Amino acid sequence: MKRLLFAILLLAAPLFAQQTAITNVRLFDGTKVIPHATVLIDGTRIAAAGATVAVPKDANVIDGNGKTLLPGLIDSHTHVFPGSLERALRFGVTTELDMFTSLRTLDPLRAEQAKGSVTNRADVYSAGTLVTVAGGHGSEYFPIPTFKTGDDPQAFVDARIAEGSDYIKLIVETGEAYGMKLPTLSKSDLTALIAAAHKRGKMAVVHISTLAGARDAIDAGADALVHIFADKVPDAGFGAFVAAHHAFVVPTLTVNESTTGIGSGTSLNTDAHLAPYLNADEMTNLKTSFPKAKDLSLDNAYAAVRQLKAAGVPILAGTDAPNPGTAHGASMHREMELLVRSGLTPLEALTAATSLPAKQFKLNDRGRVAAGLRADLLLVDGDPTTDILATRNIAGVWKNGAMLDRKPEPKRVEAAPVAAVVPNVGDGMINNFDSGDTKPAFGSGWDVSTDSIAGGKSTASMDVVAGGANGTPKSLHIHADTQPGFMFPWAGAMLMLGATPMQPVDLSSKSGLSFFAKGDTEIRVMLFAASTGRIPRQTTVHAGADWTAITLPWIAFNTDGKDVQMLVFCGPDKGTVDFAIDELRLK
Repeated sequence: MKRLLFAILLLAAPLFAQQTAITNVRLFDGTKVIPHATVLIDGTRIAAAGATVAVPKDANVIDGNGKTLLPGLIDSHTHVFPGSLERALRFGVTTELDMFTSLRTLDPLRAEQAKGSVTNRADVYSAGTLVTVAGGHGSEYFPIPTFKTGDDPQAFVDARIAEGSDYIKLIVETGEAYGMKLPTLSKSDLTALIAAAHKRGKMAVVHISTLAGARDAIDAGADALVHIFADKVPDAGFGAFVAAHHAFVVPTLTVNESTTGIGSGTSLNTDAHLAPYLNADEMTNLKTSFPKAKDLSLDNAYAAVRQLKAAGVPILAGTDAPNPGTAHGASMHREMELLVRSGLTPLEALTAATSLPAKQFKLNDRGRVAAGLRADLLLVDGDPTTDILATRNIAGVWKNGAMLDRKPEPKRVEAAPVAAVVPNVGDGMINNFDSGDTKPAFGSGWDVSTDSIAGGKSTASMDVVAGGANGTPKSLHIHADTQPGFMFPWAGAMLMLGATPMQPVDLSSKSGLSFFAKGDTEIRVMLFAASTGRIPRQTTVHAGADWTAITLPWIAFNTDGKDVQMLVFCGPDKGTVDFAIDELRLK
């Protein structure tokens, strides 16, 4: 009997939990402003919100005088990695719409989220695995299934839905805006894949980087563009064209800024309200950018946003974190700033970060402050409805009714950046292995590299063997046994290019690297650079049964070669393979 009574009390506990009333606060409810309001939180939900809400006598009262209460922010374009949702919540982002990540990362997060109220991190909804072609954008990060002409579009889309995709993301990216040539989906395949998504009741959103790509995607039936272009000034009818197709757009202006060579998040590092809550990795990444693409202009992106606004196209705030120049959570405040700079009012920018994403992605329980909805809330000092920078002065964050214990990061001593050295590259040859050892022409040498350093189970070995490319005497043989058990498994061999481990070297006098490989397998080539943080840039190449010549320009790794630290040559993300490389040189 006592056990039964205890169980009943546990079940009833939320009914008796103390309510929280935020009183005398300026309320932006997701669509409009109420100058003097009270919002009552009861458990995980909003019990009441408005100008005439009565405060229960036993409620926990928070005086909102001089403050503004907003719905929790929704970032409409991110890429989730372990720990990123916790970081996002610290900056008032309570929901992220992921546009491609590893299912190994995603699945446990979604499983826990489905069980009930998660209060320590932002929620996530996801496209899962994006739709691209072999060698196309998106395939460089880790092995994924790719689409080719002749495949069944419905079967391919259905496989993504079976994996748990909440919406389907497709890639239209030739690389031309960045000086690259990439294979991409054809217009007819894009149209068929979008139709397949719609047949299953799923939205189809499209990555683009050019005006031509944007028009192709909308014409093919896309529900949304999840970037805006910066390659050209939009033609006069672009906004009306998008509006006529009832599509919406997530511009990701922070990343557009980064592609012009500007570290979009640099100003966040010195913002007195945000900087104390950034960790060292975030501060490093916020200062970085993509290599400057000469024909891209942020003014073109601004012009496109202005035209979309004039045509009545829904515009959503999204950051594309954690790309160079961004950080989860913090960059939403920069994105809203740039949206205002491009012509939105502060109120429209706030709507783009709250109720509009909820509406467009059909998240009917969030994005607004109204009775019955989730108590995902952001309280800030000041008035962001007139000054968008006020969103940075965070006074409180609630997730599922629980107030976040938000503390600054421990004080840190900033290490001086290590300057890149210019090695004597001679004729460009790094290794031909003909001397019988692995000593390179410059750098601190080769070693085995596996995920075992992070708790993984993969193993690898390497040795110099007889028989090299072009009839040369020797080559480097790599045995890689890549095992599940780590989020991003890898096994292979690494080459440190500096005189000391992880010292950056300036190789920008050369356009990239080349080597020969054989083994009839895929080889993942990862590049670490000082400017890109701790996450490597990766591309996948195929080694034939006989020696195969491979050339990789720096742009294949989204870098310019000015601060390269390390190269890693790995097998696929699962299984045992043997392959050899030879004649590794700078081109």
